[in-house]
Amino acid sequence: MTTLEPGSVPRLRRGVRLSYDQTRETHVLLFPEGVLVPNPTAAAVLSLCDGVADVAGIASALRERYTGVREEEILDVLSRLGERRIVEWT
Repeated sequence: MTTLEPGSVPRLRRGVRLSYDQTRETHVLLFPEGVLVPNPTAAAVLSLCDGVADVAGIASALRERYTGVREEEILDVLSRLGERRIVEWT
């Protein structure tokens, strides 16, 4: 397993798409194995996983919108999503 750190660069795996379901008024994560409804925190993190921004950059962008953002928490969310094969690291 890859060691995750603030310089790690996440992206959604091929075949994974984050979209917004207007009927349910929530984000929906579509991937080959199924559908996941991420909580608002995970959706905010996933929306920034573009394969360019590293975890530190994602944390910085989220700090502009929210208070109390910690890189460790972002790494934890991404690690769990990586275990489900939703996120990969470049």
